[in-house]
Amino acid sequence: MTPYLKKQVIELQQRRVAELKKAEDINAAAVAAGRDLTSEERASFDAAMQVADGLQGDIRRISALREENGRLTDSAGRLVQPDTNLDLSERERKGYSLFRAIRAMADQKTGKNNAWAQAGFELEASQEIAKRLGKDPKGFFVPFDIQTERRDQTVGTATAGGNLVATDLLTGSLIELLSNRMVVQQAGARMLTGLVGNVAIPRQTSGASAYWVAESGSPTESQAAFDQISLTPKTLGAFVDISRRLLLQTSLDAEQFVRNDIAATIAREADRVGLHGSGSGNEPRGVQNVVGINAVVGGTNGAAPTWPHIVKLETEIAADNADLGALAYITNTKVRGKLKETEKFAGGGREIWQDGATPLNGYAAYVSNQVLSNLTKGSSSGVCSAIFFANWADLIYGNWGVMDVLVDPYTGGTSGTLRVISLVDMDVIVRHPESFCLMADALTA
Repeated sequence: MTPYLKKQVIELQQRRVAELKKAEDINAAAVAAGRDLTSEERASFDAAMQVADGLQGDIRRISALREENGRLTDSAGRLVQPDTNLDLSERERKGYSLFRAIRAMADQKTGKNNAWAQAGFELEASQEIAKRLGKDPKGFFVPFDIQTERRDQTVGTATAGGNLVATDLLTGSLIELLSNRMVVQQAGARMLTGLVGNVAIPRQTSGASAYWVAESGSPTESQAAFDQISLTPKTLGAFVDISRRLLLQTSLDAEQFVRNDIAATIAREADRVGLHGSGSGNEPRGVQNVVGINAVVGGTNGAAPTWPHIVKLETEIAADNADLGALAYITNTKVRGKLKETEKFAGGGREIWQDGATPLNGYAAYVSNQVLSNLTKGSSSGVCSAIFFANWADLIYGNWGVMDVLVDPYTGGTSGTLRVISLVDMDVIVRHPESFCLMADALTA
């Protein structure tokens, strides 16, 4: 049970106890006087009991709503580690080589004897994860420990890495690299890592009500209402091609090069699906296709973005009281270029897109070519771009800590390249549609 849930249930229980005490006092007064309840006392008694019953229902409902969430945390409220976490020691983490495992898998595919002879530890780790998950990998499993590790090697000290590389060695976990390369996460989207099973995230759909009452009157009882949204694992496959000659290297920065490529490839698709995912088949539903988000319409056939469009993107969210949190724009290079040459007001001498960290009306703006520029509006077919403004903290990614790496030595065999395919379990959801606004018909030509 999360700390938030625990506090919420305790508050509901305290309110219920107060209502039961109120009913008990009414009944006790009548018993002490040796009489039955008056009509007014009976009405007050029944009202208190009705409220207590309603609160008990809320306690059961909210507890059931968070049941799956409770399974994810220990008694201290920390996330339970996934089955792919092997609790490797620091020495074991530093000794693990993704490169060695890729080379071994390539040798196995091409029929080399004792293919895993130089990667016994990596093979053992994959086998242990397979045992825990109850399924075999398509290639080999990468421990969650390695996906989230951070190695602090430096070039300045020979024994700390200086003897291994000629240039700066920037090492980091695959998940860290993935996060740094996702523009939506730079904007404030949240990633939950190391998940176990399906995850139910509570969402408040309405709040308690306030009332004006007469002297000695009582306000009508009201409670907040909740529902839930779910993260469920969906498998994302991405691949990078690397040369056999690169695989023969033992330098740690060569391994880091491959890690970066894998993370960048996954990040590009994770960005795209978070913004434009269809929600059909095995693909998560991205912001564009979520029912209930705010919209700014340029025109029947689209329109060039102007200052009023930018202001309205923000106004739509503010009208829903959602203008808080990680507020920022995300768009593509075409829109940025258009806004850099478009004045706020004719003859004003100030373009819409300014220099600095907050170029659009005082907010940060992130640019990614994963934002579509081939949308259609009316007769403007395949030429419209998207502009998003949102509280990006309400875009949530889930990562289940499962990475299955498959090596294909055949597709690029004639050119001497290996295709490394990474399969990861991810999902993405929008927590509050009101936190997002989209202009999907911006013309830039």
